[in-house]
Amino acid sequence: MSASSRTPESARSCTPAIVLASASPRRADLLARAGLAFRVMPAHVDEAVEAGVAPEDAARTLAERKARAVAARLSERDAFVLGADTIVAVDRASGAEMLGKPDDARDARRMLAVLSGSRHRVVTGVCALRMEDGRLASGFERTFVTMRALSSREIDDYVASGEWRDKAGGYAIQESADRFVTRLEEGGYDNVVGLPVALALELLSRLGAPCGAR
Repeated sequence: MSASSRTPESARSCTPAIVLASASPRRADLLARAGLAFRVMPAHVDEAVEAGVAPEDAARTLAERKARAVAARLSERDAFVLGADTIVAVDRASGAEMLGKPDDARDARRMLAVLSGSRHRVVTGVCALRMEDGRLASGFERTFVTMRALSSREIDDYVASGEWRDKAGGYAIQESADRFVTRLEEGGYDNVVGLPVALALELLSRLGAPCGAR
């Protein structure tokens, strides 16, 4: 389910600029492992969404917001912009509780307590934008993650490690939090890391990016 570490010749020889509208080193690493030639330009947008919006819709909205924000700063007409946003959601009787990035260690501890012993959704919205005409292609991937019950000591130790920083839901499955996860369903591992690579390449390809798909 994870991306290949090989770099195909087609990606290395790609001419049009592909811009990743994200500061996430995890997304950049996943794209690089897939063989995509790109550069990074963080979007720096407001990530607030309206109350009551489904996590899938919220993730797509934020991905599009990031792609548009970066496109507004670009001058290359032959460029393609790729935006992404990951949301962790826990279903409640009143609706989905969405967890973004923790504000601080206390918030990270709260999120981990909420996720402890849960089966929750990790949704990543992806949006590709073609600079030539502003055309968009977007979608999302959803992975159901089962996390075993965590002890207070485990939560405290994990928060002390600092891995929660800049991670949706306050945990990183690609780091030591993989020991908390017992099952993944529907979507892929790379989606939980932060970017469903196959979907990103498909969307780029749909817009005509020559390196969008292999």
